[in-house]
Amino acid sequence: MSPRFLERYALPGLLALLPIGAAFSQSTSARPAISANDLVRAVVANELKAQGGTHGRWMYRVDKEEQNKQKAKEVVQTGQGSLELLVAIEGRPLNAKEQQDERERIGNLVRNSAEQQRLEQTRRKDTEQCEAFFKMLPDALTFIYAGRDGDLIRLSYRPNPSFQPPSREARVFHEMEGEMWVHETQRRLVRIHGQLIADVKFAGGLLGHLEKGGYFNVEQRELSPGQWDLTFMEVDMKGKALFFKTVAVKEKEYRSNFQTVPDGLTLAEAADILAKQVIVATNR
Repeated sequence: MSPRFLERYALPGLLALLPIGAAFSQSTSARPAISANDLVRAVVANELKAQGGTHGRWMYRVDKEEQNKQKAKEVVQTGQGSLELLVAIEGRPLNAKEQQDERERIGNLVRNSAEQQRLEQTRRKDTEQCEAFFKMLPDALTFIYAGRDGDLIRLSYRPNPSFQPPSREARVFHEMEGEMWVHETQRRLVRIHGQLIADVKFAGGLLGHLEKGGYFNVEQRELSPGQWDLTFMEVDMKGKALFFKTVAVKEKEYRSNFQTVPDGLTLAEAADILAKQVIVATNR
């Protein structure tokens, strides 16, 4: 799992509620034998293992709404990172000039090893930060069994008052509650929702704050046996940054039309695939 949600504003919580399944019965046979927090620990371990894997590269479409602006992209995953091609703005396909600009941008990136290294360093830093927060979940939050729907187990969570945040950013755990759905047998994350139940102040507010009511939603699904990936992300956070700069993150991202690509795909090969997509779209 390598969603951008794990790399940006929604990352601290892990990071619209879907219909809830029937509640657990009073019988202990209806719930797993392990505690809810231990179940989350197992899920976290599986997600981190999958994120560090080298198999299962995909090409997919991203429809994104950010600050009320809509864009659509085609994305190809490679071992060197993901390559993105803008294909539509506000529901309008790119014109000839915009398509040419995109081809040139991608071509310059493929030929620019320094820029590739910079992007890889950024990606690696984001991944390390993501993993650090993800590992905190079972300790930072208190989970309880809340229901199930077929193979999915629903867990509710709230802040663990005993948790000592190791960083300023990790303080959001003290003001976050929500629900998580996991696949019972595969021990994989299916959905998670989180919401700030109070303002989060950094250094007493001097370094900024996040406002109560901010929330995130994330979903992933199994694309092929054992291969899971992000399919939906929503983030809505507001606050103040250093020197009173207003921070507002409001975005939705849908991923669809998944197609497998070779594991050993290079950036240059990914660029060729995206170029063919432009030709197909132009000829429609």
